Amino acid sequence: MKAQRIKSFISHWLNKVDEHSIHSPYFFDFYKQVIKPAQKTKGDQALEKLRERLLLNNMPVQMEDLGAGSAVGGQKKSLADITQISVSPTKLSQLYLNILNYIDAKYVVELGTSIGLNTLYLSQKADCRIFTFEGNKSLINIALTHFESLDRKNVQLIEGNIDHTLSEFLQNTTKINFALIDANHRYEPTLRYFNMLVRRMNEKSILVIDDIHWSAEMEKAWNELHHHSLVYGSIDLYRCGILFFDPALNRQHFTLSL
Repeated sequence: MKAQRIKSFISHWLNKVDEHSIHSPYFFDFYKQVIKPAQKTKGDQALEKLRERLLLNNMPVQMEDLGAGSAVGGQKKSLADITQISVSPTKLSQLYLNILNYIDAKYVVELGTSIGLNTLYLSQKADCRIFTFEGNKSLINIALTHFESLDRKNVQLIEGNIDHTLSEFLQNTTKINFALIDANHRYEPTLRYFNMLVRRMNEKSILVIDDIHWSAEMEKAWNELHHHSLVYGSIDLYRCGILFFDPALNRQHFTLSL
């Protein structure tokens, strides 16, 4: 897997372009308003102080093996290790918040709460509702503690195996403006989650897939999804992939850096 990641990183580095190569007005504006500010961000002060505390916390946490993509699955790991390995880095969380503000998202779905730090970033857009899904009971308790301590009233954590809870949730949901898939990092679940979520998204919605180059399986999923018939634009930022559904974008794809 390490060799695969090195290969994918080199390929991304060779294919990436800068802002001067983005000729689409929409994608150029998206880069200037969403991606570029995230590149230079120091993040929210309170949330980054929380991250610092978590990185020093050696409390053991029981991990449940609910899918690929977690280097801390199926055993006890320290909270510090989970924060270091499994939690979105600052600039990625800021990127997601920038997207919410850019499209003025009101209904947000996050698959994979973990300890809730990324969710806290999303919830800074106070006029949107965040529905975040997590199956690991130990992580759920930690995340809920963080949500309560920071009084985030626009977050609803949906507990249980996402393979079951997502379909039930979508039966009572009419629209999703933004979705983040950061849960079971395997080919089949990633495609299945996409196909479930896309039914509730419109042409202005945006869907992000985390860790698109984490494994050969995830690269296969990403390559299929950014060529999907309902996808009209995509951005490969290496760590994540962004999918757009507006037919006016005329099926453009960009490889950029974050």
